[in-house]
Amino acid sequence: MDTPTRPVTPLRQRMLDDMRMRELADNTQDSYIRAVRKLAGYLRRSPDTASAEDLRRFQLHLVDIGTSAVTINATLTGLKFFFEVTLGRSQAMAKMQPLRVPRSLPSVLSRDEAARLIACTYNLKHQAALSVAYGTGLRAAEIVSLKVGDIDSQRMTLRVQQGKGGKDRYAMLSPVLLERLRAWWRVGHAQGKILPNGWLFPGQDPVVPLTTRQLNRIVHTAAETAKIAKRVSTHTLRHSFATHLLEQKVDIRVIQVLLGHKKLETTSVYTHVATDLLREVISPLDALHPETPDPA
Repeated sequence: MDTPTRPVTPLRQRMLDDMRMRELADNTQDSYIRAVRKLAGYLRRSPDTASAEDLRRFQLHLVDIGTSAVTINATLTGLKFFFEVTLGRSQAMAKMQPLRVPRSLPSVLSRDEAARLIACTYNLKHQAALSVAYGTGLRAAEIVSLKVGDIDSQRMTLRVQQGKGGKDRYAMLSPVLLERLRAWWRVGHAQGKILPNGWLFPGQDPVVPLTTRQLNRIVHTAAETAKIAKRVSTHTLRHSFATHLLEQKVDIRVIQVLLGHKKLETTSVYTHVATDLLREVISPLDALHPETPDPA
């Protein structure tokens, strides 16, 4: 028996309309709705009745129950949209304070681990998807949004439509990656899994793309098969792409463009994990040539 869906309240519909008007990504909309739902659960009344003091106490409650700084900040971002945009009450957020999140270094695979990970994926579609992740540095959402028509074998690029921030850009397309995509396309097209100008990585239904959750599950399975002890996700392959390019002496500003970063500061984190570069640096201690003391 199907569970009846709860009717959408006028308040939630207004917030949904506000987010749709601004073309926010689906996962962003889900995150904002979750934030407002949390507040409503805490208040036990409609969230639009919250005062600035209510919101301050709500944040204290999140801290007291051990909510991570990342989750608290994501919740505040959603509430900020709700009160400032949907309700037009920007002053309500006056007492809310985003938390400082310690910046940790990204997990990166070695070249051998990346090769093993992709080799342990025997499904052609999955192997092609992981090759895109490591060979282009695209985000998971960008990978699953690719269409066959985004491949430009003449210019050797992949067109990324409406990437993070709603901006189009181009990613690099290497000869090895192009051949893997062609191999997958030939099989997928012959089996009716890839439709004309359809999704490059369709789900079970060809008219629906693979989801980011499914893509991450593919990565996790491959990592287990390859016996890689590190915690690996699709984003790990993006980190590895950037780090390995940096170790190949590719200019960091080129890497910034390939990753689609707005700020060079975001890309510079990879300078801290490019261990091949560190090994090439000569310590000032090694440059010293102390005189050998005379034997007694």
